[in-house]
Amino acid sequence: MATTTTTDATAEEESDADSALVTARRQLERAAAHVEVDENVIERLRHPTRVERVSVPLKRDDGSLDVFTGYRAQHDDVRGPYKGGLRYHPEVTEDECIGLSMWMTWKCAVMDIPFGGGKGGVAVDPKGLSETEKERLTRRFAEEIRDVVGPKQDVPAPDMGTDAQTMAWFMDAYSMQEGETVPGVVTGKPPVVGGSYGREESPGRSVAIVTREAVDYYDWDLSETTVAVQGFGSVGANAACALDDWGANVVAVSDVNGAIYDPDGLDTRAVPTHEEEPEAVMSHDAPQKLSNEEILELDVDVLIPAAVGNALTADNVDDVRADLVVEGANGPTTFAADAILEERGIPVVPDILANAGGVTVSYFEWLQDI
Repeated sequence: MATTTTTDATAEEESDADSALVTARRQLERAAAHVEVDENVIERLRHPTRVERVSVPLKRDDGSLDVFTGYRAQHDDVRGPYKGGLRYHPEVTEDECIGLSMWMTWKCAVMDIPFGGGKGGVAVDPKGLSETEKERLTRRFAEEIRDVVGPKQDVPAPDMGTDAQTMAWFMDAYSMQEGETVPGVVTGKPPVVGGSYGREESPGRSVAIVTREAVDYYDWDLSETTVAVQGFGSVGANAACALDDWGANVVAVSDVNGAIYDPDGLDTRAVPTHEEEPEAVMSHDAPQKLSNEEILELDVDVLIPAAVGNALTADNVDDVRADLVVEGANGPTTFAADAILEERGIPVVPDILANAGGVTVSYFEWLQDI
């Protein structure tokens, strides 16, 4: 295992202006310009406390060996233990984990939860793993970062490519090394091993609640409000279904393969979610099929990007016709796109508020486990 530090992002800003780290730092600097904060504090918050980088060997089912790279970024623990997800995705990088850990610091502060920000993951495509391979990878990753996590040190949770089962494996591997059951080392576990009912739905539900409150704030009629949701995984599907249940007109949803659109409104509970049937949204009968780019351009009242980061960029944001953007994914709007939306008078509800239901319920789960 190796502990690394970060350097200034000047060169990075020139080559990768839309990375999570660069975006988070720019957002920090912009926010700092509006409040009276010691510039030394701002400089400190530009950098993580620690970034753990590890090699994660995996014995494949056929007996071959692959070695993947894993990370755990720990941004700030002034308010409490580091808190944030573990993701499995081929594009996981150190800089991404640092940027996401910064957003977790802000998110916990916004919700007044006594956690700091953390984030981690393994650069691996989970689609290329069997269930047994995913379990072995998770257990080995838990062993590799065991020294930097713990109920009062750093508490991981599910994220992109991971779920409650992943957290159960992680907890079990950590507990075996500790010689006792330690349910508080992670949140987002199955209820049978100390998890909380509703944790899986909570990020999407909070997106729906915030959307409903924003609609009320702008004095719109929810029953006449049209909504498009990019991404129909845990966050997007739960947000879409809740808004549909409350009377909103959800006209479009999408997954990685494309979008379905019905101007009269979709029956969202009839659309297969990613958890029910991966990448099956396009199989649902709907009047129109669109691309993931086209769903962002629909003339709707509310657009909820709930798929991946950097969905809205300077290259496509001029095509957005929604009156309100509610961020469901982490960092779906680049810094440049956010500025353009502001100039156009289109408000953006940030992810650190909109999807904060996940870390809120995680806090309750952690309390019952420690």
